[in-house]
Amino acid sequence: MRLLATFLVTTLLLADGSGKLLSKYSDSDVPLNVDPESTFWSGAPSVIADSGPKGTPEAGYRTEIRSRWTDKDLYLLYTCPYQVLNLHPNPSTATETNQLWNWDVAEAFIGADFNHIRQYKEFQVSPQGEWVDLEIDRDHPKPGGGAAWNSGYQVMAKIDQDKKIWYGAMKIPFAALGVDKPAAGTEMRINLFRIQGPKPNQVFIAWQRTDSASFHVPEAFGRIALTK
Repeated sequence: MRLLATFLVTTLLLADGSGKLLSKYSDSDVPLNVDPESTFWSGAPSVIADSGPKGTPEAGYRTEIRSRWTDKDLYLLYTCPYQVLNLHPNPSTATETNQLWNWDVAEAFIGADFNHIRQYKEFQVSPQGEWVDLEIDRDHPKPGGGAAWNSGYQVMAKIDQDKKIWYGAMKIPFAALGVDKPAAGTEMRINLFRIQGPKPNQVFIAWQRTDSASFHVPEAFGRIALTK
């Protein structure tokens, strides 16, 4: 009975989300842009995040995430409808913004080590182009939440006030993810999130449901797969 219980617990913990985001190859790196109709982004595969972490539908916040990759970098583009933005009053795009998650933000949690799934990297971009990147270890937390780590990634953002949509893009070096030789067929573990609106009515959106108030449930991650 004890062995059966252990097996069931282990199976549950490793029950990944079923979602898969395909990332389409580009043979050259390009400057970041946030135009979904651009040549770079128009044919990129996408997924939709439109529910809370526990699966509750969030009408009006249907977030699209697209992805591409090159020999050096992984690209993500978020298209984020909003009603009211919650923006940092003193934005800085030159330096990392600690606790950026207290404001409107789009997030990617990515782990390349399938043997240590509770170790992964966290990347955020705000509607104002602020950013923070973190090295997460759920079993042995890093000082300051892993904020001392620096991935060297780039971000860009734009707010379309007329359409009430903001766009956020990330360009993440594969070296920062621990992927030495990215190739078609390479997969990583990933979940995608968004925090929207002012407190106490903030909306939390997750691509793969975590069944928790927290986004930090690596056992629920889906996959991102590099394709040609």
